[in-house]
Amino acid sequence: MPRESVLQRQIIKHLRGIGAWVFNVHGSPYQQVGVPDLLVAYQGRFYAMEVKKPGGILSPVQAKVIEEIRASGSVAGRVESIEEAVKLLEEK
Repeated sequence: MPRESVLQRQIIKHLRGIGAWVFNVHGSPYQQVGVPDLLVAYQGRFYAMEVKKPGGILSPVQAKVIEEIRASGSVAGRVESIEEAVKLLEEK
């Protein structure tokens, strides 16, 4: 099972390869807590992806931020593979 950082890089490479703009969020003490790992723009839509290794669990703060992003009309979710990231891009 790949480490989360390896999985993130694989997902970023794939998404950029299909024409998505991807920003990899690196947490810092100066940033809002719970921001998803990947902020993605694709075909005129905004997506936020929290990358977890298989079986990884969202923290309560991460889950809350994902719900807030969804409430704004954007698409957000937890992904653990390239396939799940691409499937998230299919949500409208």
